[in-house]
Amino acid sequence: MSQQDWDKNMVAEVIDTLKDEPGALLPILHGIQDALGYIPKDSVPLIAKALNLSRAEVHGVITFYHYFRETPPGSHTIHICRAESCQSMNGEGLEAHAKARLSIDYHETTADGAFSLEPVYCLGNCACSPAISIDGETYGRVTPERFDEILNEVRTQA
Repeated sequence: MSQQDWDKNMVAEVIDTLKDEPGALLPILHGIQDALGYIPKDSVPLIAKALNLSRAEVHGVITFYHYFRETPPGSHTIHICRAESCQSMNGEGLEAHAKARLSIDYHETTADGAFSLEPVYCLGNCACSPAISIDGETYGRVTPERFDEILNEVRTQA
């Protein structure tokens, strides 16, 4: 889905449903991202107007939280745990390998649109560090070699 193809009706529906809730901005942002996979930049003025906020305030919240995306995600989203347990078990080496293997950095998508790479600050799998999650499925004790195997498995399932 390109930036031009986002569903304005879906965004309007999410805003309309949640705008009167206390602290509505975060629920609206989550609702839009859950529906579209990202928060289109052109939706910021709609959100700001509905909540009587400036565009800068809405944009500031979107860019502050690592969870929110401003570009469409790939077909598969890879989360790499960056919590202390995973870092102590060579999480940084796994992170470097994943970035090199995919030729992208965090918050980016591979050129073929297959994978997006995101940091996460705990997958709750500390006993099996380092951990990753792909499309909600968690993998533990992930070495660079195991990362490549998992990636190949995901590619062949698609």
